[in-house]
Amino acid sequence: MAGDTVLRLRGVRKSFGAFTALAGIDLEITDGEFLTIVGPSGSGKTTLIRLLVGMEEPSAGEIHLRDRLINKVPANERPTCMVFQSLALFPHRTVGENIEFPMKLKGVSPDRRRERALELLALLHLPEAYYGKRVQACSGGEQQRVALARALAFDPEILFFDEPLSALDYRLRKVLEKELKDLHRRTGKTFVYITHSLEEAMVMSDRIAIMRGGAIVQVGTAEQIYTAPANAFVAEFMGEVNLFPVTGGDDGRLLCGDLEIRGHDERLRLASGGQGQLMVRPEFVRFLAPGEEADCRLQGRLANVFSLGSRLQYEIEAEGPRGERRLVTVEKLREERFAGAPNGPVTLGWRLADAHLIREA
Repeated sequence: MAGDTVLRLRGVRKSFGAFTALAGIDLEITDGEFLTIVGPSGSGKTTLIRLLVGMEEPSAGEIHLRDRLINKVPANERPTCMVFQSLALFPHRTVGENIEFPMKLKGVSPDRRRERALELLALLHLPEAYYGKRVQACSGGEQQRVALARALAFDPEILFFDEPLSALDYRLRKVLEKELKDLHRRTGKTFVYITHSLEEAMVMSDRIAIMRGGAIVQVGTAEQIYTAPANAFVAEFMGEVNLFPVTGGDDGRLLCGDLEIRGHDERLRLASGGQGQLMVRPEFVRFLAPGEEADCRLQGRLANVFSLGSRLQYEIEAEGPRGERRLVTVEKLREERFAGAPNGPVTLGWRLADAHLIREA
């Protein structure tokens, strides 16, 4: 990812009556990057993209396209284009007529329109013969490609995507995820993508922005957010995770009831009495043999084993610091299968280097 800032948002808010949909968004989108905005339903994703495309105006704050303030610039005057979940293709027109539509609006000659449409068909891996095919006769995946070709026919600086793959079956989604990532690489355009699917975000994006309650809570690469989430919500949103409430001791080391912390890592310190959560992903937790040492140790019993294809997920039941039942998740590749008996005692361990401390305000 390289380039200058193409979109800059400062203090952007959007209210609908008494309801605040966006609560002070600050965000910079880099020229040529693939940014995915992800979050649960109602987090403000669609409202944000409608503001960026020009379908809504912000209630407060500023949106700059390069050095130009575009708060009140309508969608048809922006060098941007949206690919909708519904695709919004003309059902009774041919593939070629759909792709050529934006060029026709610009007054491009018929010969040049056809030439460009055929170029875009090739770019989107559709046969030239599809030029005269009715859109209604195309499969769902083919219609997605036609919608992308039509969007590119606008020659936009930025392409926005509002959950375009959500209505497709799993196998087709996986194919189109890879094709979108490849299309982004080949075109060099800026892609801004909205989805509720974390898997889509992690597969395709240069960066991910996670939203909750009308605010962006963290922006970074998938690796950055997965390994160092800003808070417990992000940690859990990014996949299976084990969180242990911790308190800072007099020497700054972490105290955690049932979890025995023997090691020390300068990254993982809390002021005396400070509160936080120690995070460790399931793939970093291992089963300890008798007498084996680890920075962190936890006693429990093997409750369940789940098959995840190439991996196995183990659910360990342990006792929390106040006597409550606690479930700890461990994931291993099949060849690392643990031979423990159901309901049998186990000892878990992991390195502090593989843990992350989430400090609580």
